[in-house]
Amino acid sequence: MFSRKPILSSTGDCSAGIDRLRAELETADAVLVGAGAGLSASAGLSYSGQRFDRYFSDFHEKYGITDMYSGGFYPFDTLEEYWAWWSRQIFCNRYEKAPKPVYDDLLKLVQEKDYFVLTTNVDHQFQLAGFDKKRLFYTQGDYGLWQCSKACHDKTYDNEVVVRRMVSEQKDMRIPSELIPRCPVCGAPMTMNLRCDDTFVQDAGWYAAAGRYEDFLGRHREDHVLLLELGVGANTPGIVKYPFWRMTARNANAVYACVNNGEAYAPREVRTRSICVNEDIGPVLDRLL
Repeated sequence: MFSRKPILSSTGDCSAGIDRLRAELETADAVLVGAGAGLSASAGLSYSGQRFDRYFSDFHEKYGITDMYSGGFYPFDTLEEYWAWWSRQIFCNRYEKAPKPVYDDLLKLVQEKDYFVLTTNVDHQFQLAGFDKKRLFYTQGDYGLWQCSKACHDKTYDNEVVVRRMVSEQKDMRIPSELIPRCPVCGAPMTMNLRCDDTFVQDAGWYAAAGRYEDFLGRHREDHVLLLELGVGANTPGIVKYPFWRMTARNANAVYACVNNGEAYAPREVRTRSICVNEDIGPVLDRLL
């Protein structure tokens, strides 16, 4: 439905965009937040560099792994090594709060509104910051959940207690064998509840969150809604970015805002009702406050 012509990459200078965004936050009937990896990156959850070295220097030295993302795909020889890696990755990204107050600042901006969060992030930093979990839809999974690697049944399992034991009890990059998680139904190894192939389990909690999201959209179909996209890249635009554009086009009272460092853009079809801020999300939210 959108033109093939070049899309709008800016809606004016940064200060003017922030002023417009502040006005929309104050006057909107509801705020729908769409969040991608750029939001967590702005909050300090880097998958490489010093933060990676802090948690995985031994894996780097032994295997040459240079970042958390690629390390998640490494073919470790044993499940003891596999879970030594993954327990650290889960712990530092799911159970430790982000080092910068970006999520806290976002909550301050929307907590008095009827808001909802749609996100492709799997780190649950929204919940750690105090967002109402009934206003969150994590479409791509959760670092804090395990599922059967064969998806033999549609149920997920909280992993915090075992992950903390894995982190504290591992030695020489291996966890004790007795901590290896296995499916209680078929006995297969457990795996992360992350959408990476067709074995991803959408459990009862996933469907409940999807239902609450649809209810939110239904209640505000023609209202003055601010569609606030934060840090969404081009990897999965069909989950947040494209639906936000379509909702803006269909609802004459909606306003689309995109804050993304160097990647803020919008289609020309909704140009007059778009705000694009090409800046780091954290400082922008701080200025909005």
